Amino acid sequence: MSSSSYGTSWADQWDYGSDPPPPSSSSGKRSGGGGGGGGKKGMEKTKAAAASGLRKVKEGTAHGFQWIKDKYQQKKSGGKKHGDQQSSEIAGY
Repeated sequence: MSSSSYGTSWADQWDYGSDPPPPSSSSGKRSGGGGGGGGKKGMEKTKAAAASGLRKVKEGTAHGFQWIKDKYQQKKSGGKKHGDQQSSEIAGY
């Protein structure tokens, strides 16, 4: 059986729908890439999610460092209890 570039391809044999129309190229407009104002909402959501995630990372890191400081102080002072911790120089910790 000879193959010809003019016959139906494998994809055409299994594709029952019609092909989508080619994108129209208007003068002055570029296709793709967030051209309209609708992308701003998505960007704001992304920025809010990133800020929230960064805040959680910072809080977790501060909590982890405080835990390490507490463990170091316990070892240094001979094993004092958690409730007897000294105040930190960092506000809120």
